[in-house]
Amino acid sequence: MVDLFAGIPVTSIAAAVPWYEKLLDEVAFRPNEVEAVFEAAEHRYVYVEQKPEIAGHGFVTLFVDDLDARLTAIADRGLRPESEETYENGVRKTIFRDPDGNEIGIGGGPAVA
Repeated sequence: MVDLFAGIPVTSIAAAVPWYEKLLDEVAFRPNEVEAVFEAAEHRYVYVEQKPEIAGHGFVTLFVDDLDARLTAIADRGLRPESEETYENGVRKTIFRDPDGNEIGIGGGPAVA
């Protein structure tokens, strides 16, 4: 089994958590007052950490089984992607940017050989 913790630096944890709840759903746990952890999939987490000195320089891409369903759920929570592109192999990738400018990609589509 592989566990994954991918971190994103933010200016303010208080400002970041509501935005990430719209993108990734509710906080899974908060290990301390400057971090919030979201479960992207079983044993795979994205966490935001208050680190204003490097905020806005993070990027991560998540691939999901059903991109359209995921985008619909995110839209229902109030966010829309900044952009979307489709690669020649049919894989689609959407880009979201948090208030600090960190890039969170969410993609899906045919399996890449």
